[in-house]
Amino acid sequence: MNDIDPITGLPKELAVWEDIAKEDQSIQVGIKKGKFGKESTIVSGLDPKSVSLKDIGKELKAKFACGGTVKAGRIELQGNHLSKIKEELSKLGFDTSQIKIKSR
Repeated sequence: MNDIDPITGLPKELAVWEDIAKEDQSIQVGIKKGKFGKESTIVSGLDPKSVSLKDIGKELKAKFACGGTVKAGRIELQGNHLSKIKEELSKLGFDTSQIKIKSR
């Protein structure tokens, strides 16, 4: 039996809410220095109610072959991935004009 969306009454596979929500996100990406000078890439500005931060974090960790976590409404990736993050987020369906890279 197909899952039915309680809001629209349509089958869930027809719902494109997450795709629409991805286009409206205003994403900030920056670097944070941690202990012993290690860098982390921080992705913030994503709305956890409209997109799954855990799934996006999992995808980014797999793409960059790094560790990371999702906490406090942001995704933290181990290492400096500023040069590649915009391209990977666009592959996941986010609008590149809404992604702001904060340089040091």
